[in-house]
Amino acid sequence: MAKVKLGLFRMPITVKGELAIRIINAMTGNPNFVTPIPSLADTMAAKTALLTAYNNALTLRQQAQAATDLMADKEKVFDRTLTSLSLYVESAAGGDDAKIQSAGMSVKDAGVPVGQLLPSSALSAMAGNNDGEIDLNWEPVRGAKSYVIQMTTDPNVPDSWADKAKATESYAAILGLTSGTKYWFRVAGIGAAGQGAFSGAESKYAP
Repeated sequence: MAKVKLGLFRMPITVKGELAIRIINAMTGNPNFVTPIPSLADTMAAKTALLTAYNNALTLRQQAQAATDLMADKEKVFDRTLTSLSLYVESAAGGDDAKIQSAGMSVKDAGVPVGQLLPSSALSAMAGNNDGEIDLNWEPVRGAKSYVIQMTTDPNVPDSWADKAKATESYAAILGLTSGTKYWFRVAGIGAAGQGAFSGAESKYAP
């Protein structure tokens, strides 16, 4: 038994209006459908109401977008104006905190140098996806711009530690290791004041 396919889901409203007109025209005077329920007049009224609401919404959206654009322009003007005023206050106050605050403005923090970097914590080593790969990750060190990673096969010999890799993020993949060999790793942050202390050592057998 054949059934009607309307396809209304996700159909644009304007296309729905066109569909309604096509159906109404096809059913008007059609002997196969003498008493439509709802009536064709009611169907036309529903179509007209929908398109009216659609057009009204479209107009309001356009007006809202224009109002939003205008607000953004006014905000830019405001920000420039207040920034210029703050520069005047800064200059006239001559660096005096109290004078700046007397203008109703806040004073920037002087900023504290990071200094010597602390050692990283929570270093972990995991088997990588490939043979001879060990993946490392650790807690970021405040003030570190990069990291140096050292490796050894015998942590009890201080001179055996050697630089293995560098990283700019708090993770690294160490490749080309010998499968079945146990390796120890440690990491240190590098900042404006130089290299910080090394983390504690973490070991893992290379897969």
